Amino acid sequence: MQLDDLDFADDLALLSQTQQQMQEKTTSVASTSAAVGLNIHKGKSKILRYNKTCTNPVLLDGEALKHVKTFTYLAIIIDEHDGSDEDVNEWIGKAREAVLQLKYIWTSKQPTPNSEFSIQM
Repeated sequence: MQLDDLDFADDLALLSQTQQQMQEKTTSVASTSAAVGLNIHKGKSKILRYNKTCTNPVLLDGEALKHVKTFTYLAIIIDEHDGSDEDVNEWIGKAREAVLQLKYIWTSKQPTPNSEFSIQM
């Protein structure tokens, strides 16, 4: 099974294996949207090529969409070489900090019932 896109509210992430597929999907979404009175905001539309060397632009109404090295989708950072590794490493670091904070609480000789704790991730 192949996943072609990710949808959430008014966000759409098109997934393609080739530049040609991406161009076809972009054109299709644009024409279908226009048919029902919706416009795609060219300034917010971006292209991220994951481990690809193709440099041909993807066009929307004759204008090349901006190529980016990273983007955030649903609070996940994705980059052109490591996918979401950077984001995962950031979350691991935050979890490690939270556990270290708890270590002092768990090993405390004098915790009281009125102690207040806050852990933020």
